[in-house]
Amino acid sequence: MTTTGSRPEVLRYTAFSGDPAGGNPAGVVLDAGALDDGEMLAVAAQLEYSESAFLTAPPEGLDGPEGRTYRIRYFSPKAEVPFCGHATVATAVALAERQGPGPLLFATQAGPVPVEVTASEDGTLRATLTSVEPRVEDVDGADLAEALAALGWPAADLDPAFPPRIAYAGARHLVLAAATRARLADLDYDFARLEALMHRLDLTTVQLVWRESPTLFHVRDPFPVGGVVEDPATGAAAAAFGGYARELGLVPEDAVLTLRQGEDLGRPGELTVTLRAGDPRVRVGGAGVRIG
Repeated sequence: MTTTGSRPEVLRYTAFSGDPAGGNPAGVVLDAGALDDGEMLAVAAQLEYSESAFLTAPPEGLDGPEGRTYRIRYFSPKAEVPFCGHATVATAVALAERQGPGPLLFATQAGPVPVEVTASEDGTLRATLTSVEPRVEDVDGADLAEALAALGWPAADLDPAFPPRIAYAGARHLVLAAATRARLADLDYDFARLEALMHRLDLTTVQLVWRESPTLFHVRDPFPVGGVVEDPATGAAAAAFGGYARELGLVPEDAVLTLRQGEDLGRPGELTVTLRAGDPRVRVGGAGVRIG
């Protein structure tokens, strides 16, 4: 572990893209044992990325690959979050550059999250996480109306084939489907109003989706509770969406979905969501690369 004085080095990686200018950037601290909660939050706030990840020694009794098992915590610029997919991918890629590809296990607040890192022939590293078991719940009509009002979306702009739900696969996300790509592209929301609703419903992001084809989706994720207008690529929401789509019968039990995100921000990224019959968990994968 490289340090600056007595402070651990803060690495910068992007996830869900092999291009440093694409995907979602994350701070990564590979040895955060000397940092307290306030210092972790300060690092995340200084970086101003959607989330940063901090590794410490694994909890006792966690059975994972020797030397490749860690406790991981995630901080946005405003608060700690229970699970973050893109920071998990970024951290896994950072570790694989130092330890080689292979299995990893992260102890998150949401539960154990296995990750498999592979390398392509050109050396690109790709990490695939396996979520905790997802669940889906109804959203109250008044809460839905408030979310749409905060977004400035008329109810008629929703895709009726995708009912609004709250989906979880490590963190809670409100899933709303746009009827058109133009509706998804036009995002100009009331930050404070949506933030207040999300705090009340314990939401991490709002997962806005538009279906281009049976397996291709475009997504955006407002993230005001983290102090960020929009998350460029959201692995936790992708996992939650995979569970949602399967439970509602919108995709087959065995399916590979492609989620494109960040195009409207000028940071294009691609997330692969894999569903397997007989396994309730959701796999989310993508490339990652160091920034700078």
